[in-house]
Order: sequence, then structure tokens, then C-alpha cells
Amino acid sequence: MFKKETILFIVLAGFFVCNALMAEFIGVKIFSLEATLGLSPANWKLFGENYSFNLTAGVILWPAVFVMTDIINEYFGKKGVRFLSWLAVVLIAYAYLMVYLVVQVEPAQFWLNIHSDIQPDINMAFGRIFGQGMGIIVASLIAFLVGQLVDVIVFQKLRKVTGAKFLWARATGSTLVSQLIDSFIVLFVAFYLWPVKGLQWPIGQIVAVGIVNYTYKVIIATLLTPLLYIIHWVIDTFLGKEAAARLMAQAAGEEPS
Repeated sequence: MFKKETILFIVLAGFFVCNALMAEFIGVKIFSLEATLGLSPANWKLFGENYSFNLTAGVILWPAVFVMTDIINEYFGKKGVRFLSWLAVVLIAYAYLMVYLVVQVEPAQFWLNIHSDIQPDINMAFGRIFGQGMGIIVASLIAFLVGQLVDVIVFQKLRKVTGAKFLWARATGSTLVSQLIDSFIVLFVAFYLWPVKGLQWPIGQIVAVGIVNYTYKVIIATLLTPLLYIIHWVIDTFLGKEAAARLMAQAAGEEPS
């Protein structure tokens, strides 16, 4: 039978990779946060233009990735987060490759007939939804990996300062730093270095949209703080206080692993 520490790692890894993978694929949809909440558009005046909270649907799931990152860091340290970050990148890249191949296959005529009410046709809709541009894919993978690696470094630096206390400080602090970098890398690579033909964004637009996206992430990171403590309590109860304390000490480098 697996040890409790192994079961914990598998469960956390599963949630981490699953949410990262799903966030990448649903991210193709852009939604209005204000309209969803029944509010008027924010219309922030930035660099001479009005901007509101029009966000990729991936932001609905990315907070779960942030939480899992900090929890994994807390109990399994830098090695645990780095391993799962690289694993997630490899699996996301593999998933994109498989989707690309599926988009290329010819659809069966009866399948097109069944969905004949969708115009221009279901096959084109399928390709548009799942067949994201290479620039978006590369940008999201680079931003995710860099953000995760920065998160783990900042988290452990803060862990040395706070010790076992103030989980909220190291979790929120590491998320705010890593997501500041993530927010701008993905926009810069996707819409400035590798944009869809004729759709390159000016730097001012990238900065403005990045500020709006980052503001949302700051708010969500703050609101999720109680969830970190709830998950922490559940894990400590599952492992037992002594085993949990030992695992966290190993993760922080205070004891040999």
C-alpha cells in the first residue's frame, strides 16, 4: 500500500496537472468579468484607451494551479514543484500535438449532417476552438514555466524568513511576483514577438492589458488565502501533525529528505 505522503503527492499532482491542462484549452474563450457579474464595464483609461476586465476563460482555473503550487511547495519543496511544472509543460505540449492531428483528420459526413444547424459548420468551429495559434501555445507554455519556477524560488525565500508561520505571506507573495511576470510574458510573446499576421499589439496595449489581467490575479490571490489554510488543515489531519511537520521541514531544507 502507498504511504500517505505518496498518496498526497499523487492527489496534488493530479489536480495541478489537470487544472493546468484544462486552463490552456478553455483559455481560447474571452469573457467579460463585469457582464458575468452583472456590472458595468470598468473602462479604465490606460495609455489613451479604455480597458475592462475581458479575460481568458483560463483565469477561472489558474487560481487552482496557484493554490496547488503553493501547497506542493509547502510539503514537497522546490523539487516537487519543478518536477510537476516540467511534467505539466510536456503533457500540455503533447495534448496540443494530439489536438493538432485530430483537427487535420477529415470529418465524417453524417457527423456534419447531425450538426448542420451550426454555421458555417461544426468542423470549422472545432478547429477554431481547439486549434489555437502557435504563438499563443508557445507564449502560454513559456509564461507558465517561467512563472512556476519564479514562484518556487520566491516561496522558499519567504519560507526562510517566515519559518512555518505566515503561510498567507509566502503564498500570496510568491503568487504576486510570479503572476506579474507571467501576465506580461504571455502577452509579449503571443502578441508582439509571435503575433497572428497583421495583429501585432503596440507595447502600450500589452502593458495596459497586462495591468488589467494582473489586477484580477491580485484580487483572486487575496480572496483565495482562506482556502490555503483549509487545504493545509485537511492535509495535516490526513498525514498527522508530526508527519506533516516533518514533511514541511524536509521541503524547506531543514531536515534531510
